[in-house]
Amino acid sequence: MLSRSSFTSLVVGVFAVYVAHTCWVMYGIVYTRPCPAAADGAAGGCVWPYLARRPKLQLSVYTTTRSSIGTESNIDLVLNVEDFDIESKFERTVNVSVPKKTRNNGTLYAFVFLHHAGILPWHDGKQVHVVSPLTTYMVPKPEEINLLTGESATQQIEAEKQTNALDEPVSHWRSRLTLNVMVEDFVFDGSSLPADVHRYMKMVQLGKTVHYLPILFIDQLSNRVKDLMVINRSTTELPLTVSYDKISLGKLRFWIHMQDAVYSLQQFGFSEKDADEVKGIFVDTNLYFLALTFFVAAFHLLFDFLAFKNDISFWKKKRSMIGMSTKAVLWRCFSTVVIFLFLLDEQTSLLVLIPAGVGAVIELWKVKKALKMTVRWQGFRPKFQFGAYNDSEKKTEEYDAQAMKYLSYLLYPLCIGGAAYSLLNVKYKSWYSWLINSFVNGVYAFGFLFMLPQLFVNYKMKSVAHLPWKAFTYKAFNTFIDDIFAFIITMPTSHRLACFRDDVVFLVYLYQRWLYPVDKSRVNEYGESYEEKLKKKAHRE
Repeated sequence: MLSRSSFTSLVVGVFAVYVAHTCWVMYGIVYTRPCPAAADGAAGGCVWPYLARRPKLQLSVYTTTRSSIGTESNIDLVLNVEDFDIESKFERTVNVSVPKKTRNNGTLYAFVFLHHAGILPWHDGKQVHVVSPLTTYMVPKPEEINLLTGESATQQIEAEKQTNALDEPVSHWRSRLTLNVMVEDFVFDGSSLPADVHRYMKMVQLGKTVHYLPILFIDQLSNRVKDLMVINRSTTELPLTVSYDKISLGKLRFWIHMQDAVYSLQQFGFSEKDADEVKGIFVDTNLYFLALTFFVAAFHLLFDFLAFKNDISFWKKKRSMIGMSTKAVLWRCFSTVVIFLFLLDEQTSLLVLIPAGVGAVIELWKVKKALKMTVRWQGFRPKFQFGAYNDSEKKTEEYDAQAMKYLSYLLYPLCIGGAAYSLLNVKYKSWYSWLINSFVNGVYAFGFLFMLPQLFVNYKMKSVAHLPWKAFTYKAFNTFIDDIFAFIITMPTSHRLACFRDDVVFLVYLYQRWLYPVDKSRVNEYGESYEEKLKKKAHRE
């Protein structure tokens, strides 16, 4: 079997290979090899850009309830841009007529045509077009009310919202339509066309050369949940913001891959909201910051794994609770479970929810170890038994109880006062939502106070040798990485502030580490000393 150090080295090695492979794949996406014959002016095997001829183009946007059209019947023209300049960026807001079929939970499609000026799209053999739905189905967000007065957040609730079941998806309007045209005069090698771009290309034969028509692209990543609007039966018109910008070949290929990745997430069961969190990472940041985000996320995943591994290894071998605050372990378990339930109630991104759930399970297991709890089953009834503490552990418990006594004078009034204030002034979906929010606000605002008993125990014992420093080190790295994620991933504001609060606690732990050097002759949490380890190692040699 592999030793712990060998297993850790293996994991780090696999991580390094993964990062290197990802960098190579990203390079292959951003860089496209041009046709070698194009440098010599030869046409054989090359696919040339039609835009190099500088044709006079026109942009037309139509809407229809059908997913395909062949003629101009039953369609509405909502935007027509004559003398369309592919180099000029623009944004226009138009009002779109909503058909009765769409108002009755139906779908409306946008057909975007790029064609020669002065010619209708269906009469132009060299037109290109793309289709995008302007509606999507989502479960409406539950109405928030004041739990004491019953007053709604919007004061007036429409009758349709009262009759709609909260778990029934309804049509939502996508208020943005973002268009791009690849403007580079890039000459492709016909024998090795990139598969991602190829499906967006339309070829025409002009003389002896093959040309590809303008590559028109709809940026689906810009369709965010925050821009969605519920379509009511009484609505006859809705605003649509059509924006256009040119795009390079490298960014186009990258964007296609990202859209495919988001689509794959939804196929694997991610909700529209979860996919929207991933979209936000790509849309709200530039490419350089996005590359930094990737490396930060990769290292965060590595440190998360190593922290969990070392934490589990530490507690699995732990024989006594000398120097460890039991109440800090209990509080950490309680706070972790409450935070997980809060994130679940807020429908937070799975990127945040899954690690929080894993952490909650580990904290529950640590409580079982800290209380020396064993579970025995008598038929279908569990019987809990708790082990006894020795004199040294009882001394630690005295310090722990002393610290909690002082904290309780401050903590309990603050938490109760905060819960009462939020009940009177803040609106919630349900009493359960208020209860979870009250708990989590106490955890976020004053939860770091429950980390103080461990600092107090360290101070009284003048030692930090009993702490899991390997796991602490990895968690410290992740704490600073979380500071970066706090500005990138959408999460509740209280959860974002808690990321910065943890920085202070770790700095205090590091100060105590410097203040109380480890005595190498002291027996550690595993019942052995550093000097004994050296003697055993010398004896084996």
